[in-house]
Amino acid sequence: MASDVQRNDRPTGPEAGADALARARAAVAAVVDPEIPILTLEDLGILRGVAQQDGKIVVELTPTYIGCPATFAIRLAVEAALAAAGLREVRVVTQLSPPWSTDAITESGRRKLKAFGIAPPARAKNPGALFHDTEVACPRCGSSKTSKLSEFGSTACKAQWRCDACREPFDYFKCI
Repeated sequence: MASDVQRNDRPTGPEAGADALARARAAVAAVVDPEIPILTLEDLGILRGVAQQDGKIVVELTPTYIGCPATFAIRLAVEAALAAAGLREVRVVTQLSPPWSTDAITESGRRKLKAFGIAPPARAKNPGALFHDTEVACPRCGSSKTSKLSEFGSTACKAQWRCDACREPFDYFKCI
C-alpha cells in the first residue's frame, strides 16, 4: 500500500510544498535583527520573499545598506532558523534592488522601536530621495523639541538625539 507520509512524518505531494513554504516563512519572519533585537526581519522590512524554486526554499533578504555589518549574522540566523524548522534544502539570496528604505519598517516595528526608546523614522515625504530630514519626536515624552547630538548613534543606521524637554538622550533610526 502506498503511503502519503514520508519517514519524517511530513505529508508529500502539493501539501508538502505549501507546508514547507509556510514553515519557512514563519521561521524566517521570526528571526530577530542582531543589532536591534526587538525587531524581527519582518518588522524591519528586510525579508523580501520566501519561495520554492527547483526543490529548494529560497529566502530573499535586502540589507538595510550594502555595508551593513550585520548582514552575515542575519544570513546565518536565517539558515539556522530554517534548519530548526526541519528545512535543509535552502538558499538565502541578497536582493539589492529595489534598495531597502526605512519606509519598509512595518507599523508593528515602528511601535516596537518607540517602546524601546528609539525614535522610529518618519515616512518619506519624497519617496526616492536618498535621505530625508524630518522633525524627530522624543520616544519617551513625545516632545518635538529635540536636537541632533551626532549623526552617528549606537549603530551606523541610527543617529544620537536629545530631547530638549525631558533632557533624555535617544537614538533615532535614520531615514533612508
